[in-house]
Amino acid sequence: MNSDAELEKIKQEMLKKLMNPAPKPSFWKPGEVMELTDSNFQKAISETDKPVLVDFWAEWCGPCKMMAPVIHQMAKDYAGKAHIAKLNVDYNKITAAQFGVMSIPNFIVFKNGKAVGQTVGAVGLQGLSALIRRFL
Repeated sequence: MNSDAELEKIKQEMLKKLMNPAPKPSFWKPGEVMELTDSNFQKAISETDKPVLVDFWAEWCGPCKMMAPVIHQMAKDYAGKAHIAKLNVDYNKITAAQFGVMSIPNFIVFKNGKAVGQTVGAVGLQGLSALIRRFL
């Protein structure tokens, strides 16, 4: 191959890369429970078209601790279909107040960045599954 042809090939490959950049990495990891904060909340729930179930919780809350394994099971069960996240209300008071969270555990489903469904209390796997299925 002569040098002009080789340079042209390199040029075409570089143009192709520039015209089709690699997708930005997503905050969401399928099958994992993600930790939301006041600073990343809005961007995270807005960057996906999948429903996002957010568990508003606190370390001192007994029913919240009971629901923790359920939340992790939900992340596995709905991998690729929905995202599951937790937000500690003690450390993220702005977001908790924005959504009127007065009792925990409090589960809110977001779709296209907007709150669309909610349930409060230790509702178990069936209760959370019923909530998220309404928005799939």
